[in-house]
Amino acid sequence: MRAKQGIVLVAAALAVSPLAVSLGLLFLVTTWGEDEAAASSGGGYTLSAGKLRVGPGYVPAAYAGLIEEAAAACDAGLPAGVLAAQLKQESGFNPKAKSPAKARGIAQFVPGTWNQWGRGGNVWNPKHAIPAQGRFMCSLLKEAKKHPGYDGSPIELALAGYNAGWGAVQRYHGIPPYKETRNYVRVIMGNVKLLTAPDTSGIPENSGGWGLPVKAPVGTPYHQAGSAWSSGYHTGIDFAVPIGTKVRSIGPAKVVAAGPGGSYGNQVVLRHADGMYSQYAHMARVKVSVGGTVQGGQVIGISGKTGNASGPHLHLEIRTGPAYGSDISPVPYLRKQGVNI
Repeated sequence: MRAKQGIVLVAAALAVSPLAVSLGLLFLVTTWGEDEAAASSGGGYTLSAGKLRVGPGYVPAAYAGLIEEAAAACDAGLPAGVLAAQLKQESGFNPKAKSPAKARGIAQFVPGTWNQWGRGGNVWNPKHAIPAQGRFMCSLLKEAKKHPGYDGSPIELALAGYNAGWGAVQRYHGIPPYKETRNYVRVIMGNVKLLTAPDTSGIPENSGGWGLPVKAPVGTPYHQAGSAWSSGYHTGIDFAVPIGTKVRSIGPAKVVAAGPGGSYGNQVVLRHADGMYSQYAHMARVKVSVGGTVQGGQVIGISGKTGNASGPHLHLEIRTGPAYGSDISPVPYLRKQGVNI
């Protein structure tokens, strides 16, 4: 929403033109560098606000609590790491940041948008601006989930709407083809992991190593489009395995969800030490409990076809947060862990 990225107008109305985005770049003061859709409510488990990496070069301690509270207040699955990475991109966590284009404060609100989301607060006060940022992003995320056919995950679409205006997202049925907007989304998504603290409490980080959840080739790939998924595309990867196959954790982790997950069927969601999450869906049985820890390769369930599944298979997602809508491509992530896939 800063001038660099274009002026965001009132929440769901107008779009910023590519020209406005380019002009905004010139005037910036501070530069910084499926079945699954029914589970968007969180699939029956409590959304965690997440833990942020706090300290020099990461999230200032003065703002970490505000960011986590703003994320937790959103019932649409908004990770704290996304808000933190967004603030880093908007202002570098500078509450005095401003531009001649009238973008102001740590979250770079312009007057029209602040009037809608600021609730009479002071745009220069992070205690007011960060909750307002969370409210605005939560609204955009909910709107994004109403358009499963758009190009981009719900969180990517919400970020694009924050940056270029939701009207631009609607016009292009996805992330607008503006260079600055696409860079905005890319940089923020890339910084989520950087700003998410590795929560190693209780996680056997070096136990068991990393590997595939089942011994089977990948079937349906990530982001395959089709009417079979109400999100409009596949949010993970599938492994075609018969009912009864042992499902193993891809790496050491904490269990944050275990049990019924709406259209995902019986699922397990794990939080890994790097702040990322893995989800295992459509299982016949779950063999772990919330709050427990698992080693890499440990059996966490038995494959099946529960939930909205056309046949037996294991659905695997990699996420930046515990809930639906924060998915990323699983294959590059697994390869970074040394998994041959």
